[in-house]
Amino acid sequence: MQGPLSGIVVLDLSRALAGPHGAQMLGDLGAHVIKVEHPEGDESRGWGPPFVGPDNDISTYFLAANRNKRSITVDMKSAEGQAVVERLVRQSDVLIENFRTGVLDRLGFPIGRLHELNPRLVILSITGFGHDGPEGGRPGYDQIAQGEAGLMSLTGPSTAEPYRVGASIADLLAGIHGAYGVVAALYERERTGRGTVVRTSLLASVVGVHSYHGTAWTVGGVVPKAGGNHHASIAPYGAFRCADGMIQIAAANDGQWRKVARLLGIDPEIPKYATNGERFEHRDELIEDMEKALATDDRGHWLAALGALGVPAGAIRSLDEVYAWDQVRSQGLLVGVDHPVLGDIELPGSPLRFESAAPESATTESADATESADATESADASGSAGEAAKAAEGPSGHTAPPALGQDNDAVLAWLAERERSR
Repeated sequence: MQGPLSGIVVLDLSRALAGPHGAQMLGDLGAHVIKVEHPEGDESRGWGPPFVGPDNDISTYFLAANRNKRSITVDMKSAEGQAVVERLVRQSDVLIENFRTGVLDRLGFPIGRLHELNPRLVILSITGFGHDGPEGGRPGYDQIAQGEAGLMSLTGPSTAEPYRVGASIADLLAGIHGAYGVVAALYERERTGRGTVVRTSLLASVVGVHSYHGTAWTVGGVVPKAGGNHHASIAPYGAFRCADGMIQIAAANDGQWRKVARLLGIDPEIPKYATNGERFEHRDELIEDMEKALATDDRGHWLAALGALGVPAGAIRSLDEVYAWDQVRSQGLLVGVDHPVLGDIELPGSPLRFESAAPESATTESADATESADATESADASGSAGEAAKAAEGPSGHTAPPALGQDNDAVLAWLAERERSR
């Protein structure tokens, strides 16, 4: 597909979630992503339920992290498989791996050799707890990292009952951080002409988003604790019961608080509620007073009233409600793709949108130049190899997560065509 990274080739050697999510983000930006899988496939192909398809064997988990990719099966422990990977490395701009520390070396591709094969290669390496240090190389999955990195101590109703975040947030953050590291490294390569190694981990990615919880301890000397559905520093900011369920209200400043208080019949200027510090200190009383007033009407009433006042507030939606919401669809957060087995399906889309600031004439010239270049490339490609190479590059829209090895022939044809042209 077209995008800011069009023309960039990403060799995705990763599996499960963190690496594949980062590679998928680069694919969303237009990169040509080649997913290398063991002949048995990425293990996430077997993670479920739910499973879908005629044989009930397609994992929706795998579908979540592998759109806009081509799949080729390679046994990296064999000489033949290593030769294919070596050829792919030479033709790639980015390599993504999330093996345990030392595994890629044992497969014959240490960092030094990768850069001998391709000095311009940007390498993204994602580990559980870092590649070095006293516990470097330690294996780690998402929930383990959530606990070790302190996130579970901040999540849940109380410190006595720590909770994991509902999404695999450590994996996803590692993919996100890795992707932005790759983009920065590609930009640096424009100046230096050489690739580099980008490293992140599940541990680093969670610690990296501690934000104000981190400084509460490092600067303030206070160990943050789980606060349930209420903010660690701001009041009122959280979930509140009303007549038919719960809504969320976020009064982040005194002006918003006064609007909420007057709506609910609470005096906003009494000493215990006059400032955020006082409100936070008396938060339990504040919640009780607010919920007493909110109990007199339903969610629809209060959300409309708060919206009219310009106070941030919202419902607590289930995922089916989220994906049916017109606002979600208006932001391109659902994309339609044609899956080789499932047919037309919808997937959660990219969170990014790009709007060009270029004048219309410049955009037209660019489009004309692109069409001319595409035509030349098409004329150079001949026979079935050229067609297969074109198929491997993918169409201009999103593509479905691939079936295992579905692009073996197309990727090899693309690779041969690329090697002949260089």
